[in-house]
Amino acid sequence: MSILLYLISFIILFPIILLIGIYVICRKSKVTKTKSFGYAADATTFVLFFSVPLSISSLWHVNISTYIICSAIVIAIIFTFIDWKSKKEIEILPLIKKIWRFIFLLLLIIYILIWIVGLIHKIVTYVFLS
Repeated sequence: MSILLYLISFIILFPIILLIGIYVICRKSKVTKTKSFGYAADATTFVLFFSVPLSISSLWHVNISTYIICSAIVIAIIFTFIDWKSKKEIEILPLIKKIWRFIFLLLLIIYILIWIVGLIHKIVTYVFLS
């Protein structure tokens, strides 16, 4: 049971590993490159919802989970409104896919920026305080 807990913690801390792992598994299963990346992005998005707030909380001791969820809801509303205005008839599954992939891109960019800022912060702290 503790091994599973460590694995889940590792994946939440490093969702990029999950992205690469699912992509490689799908490619080995003869899935196309586009679909493989799509499956990997879909699974990683769910993990990024936990990883980004956890990373920010560990760096700055601020809880932003509710802000991320509220932002995702606002993004979904905006995408739905745009889709409704442009097509007049909303197709649910393609709309959800667009929203989910956009949130993936947004959270991935935020995650990468958090890691870069965290690394710079730790390097500066190490150099000037030791």
